[in-house]
Amino acid sequence: MKVGLVGYTGSGKSTVFEWLTGAKPNPAKVLQEGQLAIAQVPDERLDWLSAHFQPRKTTYATLELVDTPGLLAAERKDNPKRLNILRTADGLLIVLTGFSGDPVAEYRNFQSELLFADLEIVANRIEKLEAQLKKPRPAKERDNDLKELELLKRIVATLEAGQSPRALGLSEEQEKAIRSFQLFTLKQEMVLLNIGEDRIGKEPPAELLKACPKVVQAPVKLEMELADLSEADRAAFMQDLGIKELSRDRVIRAIFSGMGQIVFLTVGEDECRAWPILAGMNAVTSAGQIHSDLAQGFVRAEVVPYEEFKKHGSMKECKAKGVYRLEGKTYVLQDGDIMHVLHS
Repeated sequence: MKVGLVGYTGSGKSTVFEWLTGAKPNPAKVLQEGQLAIAQVPDERLDWLSAHFQPRKTTYATLELVDTPGLLAAERKDNPKRLNILRTADGLLIVLTGFSGDPVAEYRNFQSELLFADLEIVANRIEKLEAQLKKPRPAKERDNDLKELELLKRIVATLEAGQSPRALGLSEEQEKAIRSFQLFTLKQEMVLLNIGEDRIGKEPPAELLKACPKVVQAPVKLEMELADLSEADRAAFMQDLGIKELSRDRVIRAIFSGMGQIVFLTVGEDECRAWPILAGMNAVTSAGQIHSDLAQGFVRAEVVPYEEFKKHGSMKECKAKGVYRLEGKTYVLQDGDIMHVLHS
């Protein structure tokens, strides 16, 4: 999954990018096309399975993170162009300033930027459709244009009212019709509140949680500095600051799940691997994530929940205890399911 880091200049967004991925920010690349780097998703279940099976290879789930130009608070006209770098992203991680200012107001302003950018895209398409409809067209094409125009006008009205098009309860056919616009207001999103030392141990503002339930916070600059210290110095500073553990791994896991992702697991002597899928995905579609041949020739899936496997220690014992199951194509994978696909 590709997640775009977005925020106003001064929010610490590029520091967050480096903290999560270990990649040094490249300002020139960020401004032109965005800078892509990979963050590995820590998974204690895969750690345990790897220790148990001793495979030749262990592969964790990953997130593609894209750093983008910071938005300008004073001059909005350039912001849609800066945001458009992220049209192809699957989700948005909005970095808010938690060490100064008002993060709630900053979040609301940012939502306005997303609405404004989407309005521009949809309004341009409406203008082209209206121009097309003034010319002679085959009846079928004209009917399709009128149908699209009606939908887009409804979307514009919704955006102007400050709402996401989700509020319209779009049908699958309507969602498919507007998919090419890659609207920001239809993407998965969550907030990372970049806090200072004074907010360590405190909850995010209640008003922010009300506006956006998916919020994670961390003292990013401080943790970057702590990571550079020796282990002894780091432990001393963390004790003085009341920090029990560094939060990078927790934040990456929160972003992963906040974007609607889960994993299923495959195990064996060759490889133990976490496969990222969207929550709610069925067994045959999930099998296709491993290889398209597994989806095409899918017969059934052998499934054991991770916790049950860890409890009993082997597939043989899981079968004996009745927690080993055979599932069909429509089975919805659960986070941490160990799956083996049987195929023709």
